[in-house]
Amino acid sequence: MSLFNKIVNKEEKISVIGLGYVGMPLAVALAKKVDVIGFDLNEEKVQLYKSGIDPTNEVGNEIIKKTTVNFTAAESDIRQAKFHIVAVPTPINTDKTPNLGPVEGASVIIGRNLSKGSIVVYESTVYPGVTEDICIPILENESGLKCGIDFKVGYSPERINPGDKVNTLEKIIKIVSGMDSECLEEIANVYELIIEAGVHKASSIKVAEAAKVVENSQRDINIAFMNELAMVFDRMGIDTKDVIEAMNTKWNALKFYPGLVGGHCIGVDPYYFVYEAERLGYHSQIVLSGRKINDGMGEFVSDTIIKKLILANKVVKQAKVVILGVTFKENCPDIRNSKVIDIITSLNEYGIKPLIVDPQADENEAQKEYGIELVGLDQVKDADCIVLTVAHNEFKNMSWEQIDGLFGSIDYSERVIIDVKSLLDKQIVENKGYSYWRL
Repeated sequence: MSLFNKIVNKEEKISVIGLGYVGMPLAVALAKKVDVIGFDLNEEKVQLYKSGIDPTNEVGNEIIKKTTVNFTAAESDIRQAKFHIVAVPTPINTDKTPNLGPVEGASVIIGRNLSKGSIVVYESTVYPGVTEDICIPILENESGLKCGIDFKVGYSPERINPGDKVNTLEKIIKIVSGMDSECLEEIANVYELIIEAGVHKASSIKVAEAAKVVENSQRDINIAFMNELAMVFDRMGIDTKDVIEAMNTKWNALKFYPGLVGGHCIGVDPYYFVYEAERLGYHSQIVLSGRKINDGMGEFVSDTIIKKLILANKVVKQAKVVILGVTFKENCPDIRNSKVIDIITSLNEYGIKPLIVDPQADENEAQKEYGIELVGLDQVKDADCIVLTVAHNEFKNMSWEQIDGLFGSIDYSERVIIDVKSLLDKQIVENKGYSYWRL
């Protein structure tokens, strides 16, 4: 009997290593079909899940309360499983090189608890070659087992879009790969239990690894192009959104928009591609240029804020600037690699200590990660400048009465609105007399 059949018959279990925005929804989805052990080193996070609390907001508290996932921080528990899925983060170091520490650490833990006949599948984003050249040797060294004989390995890149309630895990085609055809079929069968959109069988593990970094690099480059246009159009006195709306009337327009590119995927994955390319002697030109543009957008927005404050006759150091949104994307509590932080840091250099509002972000995490204090929207009064950085529903649905109230009694000509996400109706804002700028 195959491992897949044993899993379906609940004779064997699946373990998911890493219970963040990727691993937790995956574990919950699989648990509807089979027995699942969810492991994470963060005991506090595990206790939240056990208490029925979903800090990621990806599946919600009600589903967490009902799930049959065995959440644990004890690595020995994963010995009960024979199909292991690694969903730990793969960040970058301060010098923009890949930080493989989490995926290497997960490999050590699995290796210590690996049994014969197991399959290990990596979902963490890596450059081509990491699974076979780095992870497999760790698994073999820690377990004393031989890959290809005692256990097998595959790769299936995660494609979850945090905060997206439409394009959910089940509705996104899953790329799967394995070290041989037998392993590939087993892995495909497991994912087909939950992926309604189906799976795509990649020809090799390296192809699957490459597909992940390339799909995010492609988006990064396209957004970088729009960001470059936005900076040029700003000098030309042309509204970028007006240009994009005109351009998008053509059937083959790609419909990308300028913006802050952060998070744990698009803002990180291109560096994995660039790292391996340079190691092989090729200096990236397009990918690296796109990253350079996108990494500089926080400073561009900050400089624009300063210019608009000066034009509104404000004393820059004394200006009360309010930033609405600090997470890396809308309707999501994830603050990892948020480019809003670049805006805050740059404003600090001008002596401005902005008030930061974000109903989605966790106050403790914001303090721990970036040393910033979040305030409620009801605490904002007499603002000189409002900066809309993240398109949370709470901000999109603000009435004009609420927006006007943030500024108090100052004259409209001295009220500055910086609309990074183009959330407001430009005509209405300008008719009211605001000093308005959008990216």
